[in-house]
Amino acid sequence: MAFAVIGHHYWDRPGGGQLVCASAAYSFEKIGYEPILTSTTNFRAEKYSEWFGIDLTKYKKYSWNMNLKMFGLYLRLVASRPIIKAIKKYNGEIVFTDESTYKPLIKEKRKTGFKLIEYMHFPYEVSVDPRFKNTGLSYGEDPYIMERYGKFPMNLYWKVYVGLLPYFLRKNPFQSADLVLTNSNWTAELAKQVYGERPYVLNPPIPPNVEIVNNPKPFEEREKALVMLGRFSEEKRYHWVITEVMPKLLKEVPDARLYIFGGAGTRTSKMYIDRLKNLISNAKLEGSVFLIPDAPRSQINETMDKSRAFLHATINEHWGIVVAEALARRLPVVVHRSGGAWSDIAEEGKYGLGYESADEAVENISKLLTDSRLWNSFSSTERVKELTLDAFVQKFSNLIKKFHD
Repeated sequence: MAFAVIGHHYWDRPGGGQLVCASAAYSFEKIGYEPILTSTTNFRAEKYSEWFGIDLTKYKKYSWNMNLKMFGLYLRLVASRPIIKAIKKYNGEIVFTDESTYKPLIKEKRKTGFKLIEYMHFPYEVSVDPRFKNTGLSYGEDPYIMERYGKFPMNLYWKVYVGLLPYFLRKNPFQSADLVLTNSNWTAELAKQVYGERPYVLNPPIPPNVEIVNNPKPFEEREKALVMLGRFSEEKRYHWVITEVMPKLLKEVPDARLYIFGGAGTRTSKMYIDRLKNLISNAKLEGSVFLIPDAPRSQINETMDKSRAFLHATINEHWGIVVAEALARRLPVVVHRSGGAWSDIAEEGKYGLGYESADEAVENISKLLTDSRLWNSFSSTERVKELTLDAFVQKFSNLIKKFHD
């Protein structure tokens, strides 16, 4: 059997990149390859059944066993090391990676001739290349980056990373890889501005353990509750929601509640949770805002199914799988008017409400919590019917077949 190597820098948390890589591994198996999962650290493959409903335990793993969780960003720089080791050990025919820092891999590709697929979540050059200043997406301008890396000491952490990046970042992916994929039309258009070519858009699938609901609980039987979901990290802007949105929302809907679910497997995540707890206490929101780290999928689904709205606060989100998950549960969504979540999932207002300010977010949320007619008009699975894992496998299979034509 032919081997396919799937390389990601850090598998041990339930994020969008991990979902894409797990889905790629599953797809390779379905089309006749044996997947080999590579990582810079050891990871718990058994958690993927719980996180996403995808069983990775039957696949071979090759981990470099580094223990640098505090330097997770830097692990991207060495993600190609275990990939190269796995290629040599198993004679891999195809490599799939969602890292752009695979410059060392290109030399090995010339030697052995394997096919290389890059899945692009975001073109890194936009963040670090001076040519892209004043686009609103470079370092110092993009809230997605600045929320996490804009202040001391994280700004130094970012600066050192950027200094090392040229030694590992491939140049034009269309000259380095045999196939370039991306998550959304928004990212694809941005990539075209950077590289002159447009990647093929392959939307991440909804995890199989997030069923598409056909018969949702009616509006009248639901709580006046708002749900957020995503790892506990600053760019998710939970702190902004707690300090800017919830106090104003409670003036409009006094009995509103906010449930925040997220992964908390790193020290940085735990520190952020502690900060959020202090903000909740200072704002006297203990009975209105609930932080729920590392919850099982069943609890997340149950809470979505009894709530009336979903809020996504990240600015310039490249895709936003959690937004698609909410739509699958028939939960109307409110997203920032930026990035792929707005352009590709909400389709600029067709499948969700948008906002730019806290006041606008509050207005849309309060309407969904209290207006049954508006709620019913946005409680729809129409957008996500094509985002199943089976649909992902079919599209992925058609792309891989081109290698054999």
